[in-house]
Amino acid sequence: MAAAAAARPVSRMLRRVLRSTVRSCSSGAPVTLPHPGEPSQPATEELSRRRQFLREHVAPFSAFLTDSFGRRHSYLRISLTEKCNLRCQYCMPEEGVPLTPKAKLLTTEEILTLARLFVKEGVDKIRLTGGEPLIRPDVVDIVAQLHRLEGLRTIGVTTNGINLARLLPSLQKAGLSAINISLDTLVPAKFEFIVRRKGFHKVMEGIHKAIELGYNPVKVNCVVMRGLNEDELLNFVALTKGLPLDVRFIEYMPFDGNKWNFRKMVSYKEMLDTLRQQWPELEKLPEEESSTAKAFKIPGFRGQVSFITSMSEHFCGTCNRLRITADGNLKVCLFGNSEVSLRDHLRAGASEEELLRIIGAAVGRKKQQHAGMFNISQMKNRPMILIELFLMLQDSPPAILSLSSWDPLRVQDLRHRMSFSNQVATLWKGCRVPQIPPLAHWWLGSGSLQRHYSSHRDSATNPKCLSPVSPAPATHSGPLPTSDQLTHVNTEGRAAMVDVGQKPDTERVAVASAMVLLGPVAFKLVQENQLKKGDALVVAQLAGIQAAKLTSQLIPLCHHVALSHVQVQLELDSTRHAVVIQASCRARGPTGVEMEALTSAAVAALTLYDMCKAVSRDIVLGEIKLISKTGGQRGDFHRA
Repeated sequence: MAAAAAARPVSRMLRRVLRSTVRSCSSGAPVTLPHPGEPSQPATEELSRRRQFLREHVAPFSAFLTDSFGRRHSYLRISLTEKCNLRCQYCMPEEGVPLTPKAKLLTTEEILTLARLFVKEGVDKIRLTGGEPLIRPDVVDIVAQLHRLEGLRTIGVTTNGINLARLLPSLQKAGLSAINISLDTLVPAKFEFIVRRKGFHKVMEGIHKAIELGYNPVKVNCVVMRGLNEDELLNFVALTKGLPLDVRFIEYMPFDGNKWNFRKMVSYKEMLDTLRQQWPELEKLPEEESSTAKAFKIPGFRGQVSFITSMSEHFCGTCNRLRITADGNLKVCLFGNSEVSLRDHLRAGASEEELLRIIGAAVGRKKQQHAGMFNISQMKNRPMILIELFLMLQDSPPAILSLSSWDPLRVQDLRHRMSFSNQVATLWKGCRVPQIPPLAHWWLGSGSLQRHYSSHRDSATNPKCLSPVSPAPATHSGPLPTSDQLTHVNTEGRAAMVDVGQKPDTERVAVASAMVLLGPVAFKLVQENQLKKGDALVVAQLAGIQAAKLTSQLIPLCHHVALSHVQVQLELDSTRHAVVIQASCRARGPTGVEMEALTSAAVAALTLYDMCKAVSRDIVLGEIKLISKTGGQRGDFHRA
């Protein structure tokens, strides 16, 4: 064939070099992707460019895994399953995904066959992903089989950590050398909100077990999403002071079904600026070859911090990664939507040489870089769960560490969650604390039986926070001036946004309230925290805080307000079997925050209904009202 004839000179030249090396690699320059039974197409310009590169850079590495831009792909990520025991909001659509029938998934033998082929051609690192790889029953055996492959230096796993503590001793004995654990929040209730499941304490046990067994560093992947967890950056970094962690902040990336929005993405530079304000001595570390992470370290800290800048500063030029999905498709780019089925060719009886031609053709078509974050968000691509649960990225073999005297992550009784308001208050953005509390304080409750939830911190610690007893005092009080026309309607009677450009910035505070009448049965379950869906008060509190931040997206003619503080309190009223909600918002700007406070109270009430509707639909939401507002040209308002 024309392709084979064109490839022979390059192949012979590479083989002369390869004979003097330990590894025996096949070489060739495939052109196009043949379907089973179809002949290869004539050589293309891509082949010429690849041949020219190989002539100039003759090295003991397979031509099949070298693309037309000279990138050598020595890192293979293999998805072991599409299933997962969590439902992360940025990874899987809320309605779930249609799973591939078992007969169409790669078998264990097929996974190992493909792994052997890639390692023979030069891959020296394999990472097992999912779905969640640790729910596959034979994952330990797969690791052990991979460990026997000559030339494979690193076997890693990316996991959500739920099953890690139980399986890690066996995995380490089998040959697992690197671990990435996904954790997007240090607040247990927020963890449940993000992943739609419980299990925070199990993830912490997994981190503890990895450190105990000597993995160094233990990499912790945190996808940063605006309005959800960007306020926890400093708390995550503080963990690296005494722990051998590499906390990796990942820019939020678009995948099918995760409702990607540019405004949700927190860029690397914005995150770095936040860290430098707290730790100006933050040092940049040298970047490793083919590294996807920008690494930093605070002098004196045991661990380090990294940033995965896939969106704002892509690293396509040094990409050395290929991916095989659980159903056997080869993806040469995480953000690309082109795939080729290795499973189909394998099951059609393709020889090793034919498989290599197919792989080489796909690698040869790899583009110079991905399409950019705005274009990617419009592309049809698999949901993240069907590619791999979480991506990331460069990983190192562990250095064994003695930790006999250290035990800060020991998980204790996590059942006492009644005083969780203190934990949320410490972490929530409105009143960020300069001193980072010990990790155990974030997820070990005090055992108090009082069911009173507040996102408020002690005003004595931070005088800018609102008092839990009463709203901030107004400079003056009086009746609210009325207007003889609607402010959001123009002279033609059409809806219009008010121009606040000429208004002065003033301190704005608003307090709103709502009430949810639950009835005796639902009230008792909420009071005792026995609802199957989880802690209704905590979830409602989080929803109220989120709603305040998103008011301008929910109410069409509201201006976006940069809130400096949000407080949501929920109190149980046993005489009426009710939950009383009070939401307070603060900001400095040209427009008020009463809509933010009202939206916060209303959404918290709706969330309580959603949490309790399985028990009773005879639930009444009412008394949604503004209690007070201060600041602005139209004066203050205080409800009698």
